[in-house]
Amino acid sequence: MREINEIIIHCTATPEGREVSADEIRKWHKARGFKDIGYHYVIHLDGRVENGRNIEAVGAHCEGHNANSIGVVYVGGLAKDGKTPKDTRTAKQKAALKWLVGGLVVHFGASVHGHNEYSDKACPCFDVGSETWGK
Repeated sequence: MREINEIIIHCTATPEGREVSADEIRKWHKARGFKDIGYHYVIHLDGRVENGRNIEAVGAHCEGHNANSIGVVYVGGLAKDGKTPKDTRTAKQKAALKWLVGGLVVHFGASVHGHNEYSDKACPCFDVGSETWGK
């Protein structure tokens, strides 16, 4: 198993209420030249957690941080206009994210970050540092 020291949270940058599957994200990423979906987990609008890239494989979600991180993406992140960044997480997504990321933090002893800490993007469109994730 590779060493994991960071969990990095993302959003799909899709409009509020629009569902997206891991297979659809995989197609987007492969069209950009990735080997597979870049994220390890996808959190759906109904709180369902879908596996993405194998957790033992290095992700493709945050340049310079992929080797030792796990990428988690929630579906959403834009207002209904499809342009304005917005925390669109449903109550079920928030609960699933807390459960998944909290478990990963406990298991790996990793720190939790938003993609926006490493890139000039709004993603994941909420303040990751204001949340409690585990430990």
